[in-house]
Amino acid sequence: MTSPADEPVDPDAAAAELEADAGDATAAEGGGGGGDDQDDLAAEWEAMMGSEEGGGDAEAASSVPVRESTRVLNQDEIDSLLGFDEDHDEGADKSGIQAILNSALVSYERLPMLEVVFDRLVRLMSTSLRNFTSDNVEVSLDNISSVRFGDYLNSIPLPAMLSVVKAEEWDNFGLITVDSSLIYSIVDVLLGGRRGTAAMRIEGRPYTTIERSLVERMVQVMLTDLSAAFEPLSPVTFRFDRLETNPRFATISRPSNAAIVARLRIDMEDRGGRLELLLPYATLEPVRELLLQMFMGEKFGRDSIWETHLAEELWLTDVELEAVLDEQTMRLKDIFDLEVGSRIMFGATPNSAVEMRCGDIPMYTGRMGRRGDHIAIRIEDRFEKKKG
Repeated sequence: MTSPADEPVDPDAAAAELEADAGDATAAEGGGGGGDDQDDLAAEWEAMMGSEEGGGDAEAASSVPVRESTRVLNQDEIDSLLGFDEDHDEGADKSGIQAILNSALVSYERLPMLEVVFDRLVRLMSTSLRNFTSDNVEVSLDNISSVRFGDYLNSIPLPAMLSVVKAEEWDNFGLITVDSSLIYSIVDVLLGGRRGTAAMRIEGRPYTTIERSLVERMVQVMLTDLSAAFEPLSPVTFRFDRLETNPRFATISRPSNAAIVARLRIDMEDRGGRLELLLPYATLEPVRELLLQMFMGEKFGRDSIWETHLAEELWLTDVELEAVLDEQTMRLKDIFDLEVGSRIMFGATPNSAVEMRCGDIPMYTGRMGRRGDHIAIRIEDRFEKKKG
């Protein structure tokens, strides 16, 4: 005989019973009216039974060995893993996969003199562009960052003009990107556009020869200032090479190579735009040690003051010289047989050459003689070490 607790429970029968009870309770409570309410309650009970049924099945299946389910990450955890956490500042250290991807990049802060160079460039450009445009021009440096060259090309907003420039002394290239706002503003200013009116932009067409020529003239002015900005650090001449409108044709480095990007903002009262200067690390390699300086004129490794002081002191150093008349090779037995009064015969004559040594290093050869009451050596030649 089995108890009711031992009998297997049919989930469908239990659901039917609950639906019937719910219908009776509703009928008793509502006096038999409101069929819509009964349907709603029945649907709720059915949903509840579905969740309980799932729980019962899970409990029943707990005794069966199954593979443990993997927890699903939420969006915040995914952002933190990928390093795209919005709560952190943009300048904060990145973590996760973002940090792994950017680990090959060298931070520009390891080249402190670059900030000094670009600060000089901003001041020089402010003056030269005022003379070039005959307008009130303000140049400001937005930021300096390290990027991969391929990522930078993909991030350039089109349309734009890309000027490829060559650093003659460094034998490498750089890139100057002028956005469409600055292009139309320069054209408007140089061709006598009225102040107070925004420059007219005509998108969807290639740049005309006049626009390219005017932008090229502005780039030439900037290259002169860029050469002057690097002058105190290292003489270099930046030469305009070509002007491109398609980023694919302005490839000057491998896509994975790191580069420095300086973003400049040029404002001419109510007109202006952005200009970006890109220099690959390979271009800056010849002056890398100079860019590592914390201040202008800092010395690395060698110190000319101490070198001069050391050289002066070396000239005043006393050095002992030995005059070697002759050398003989003897057996150890003969040396032990030497007594007081024993004689060793040299193979040198009064006219034989005497070798002058400083320690074990031969320095000069000369002739032995006498000067006053002293025996002296007259140096005749510098000892030349035999090659091989």
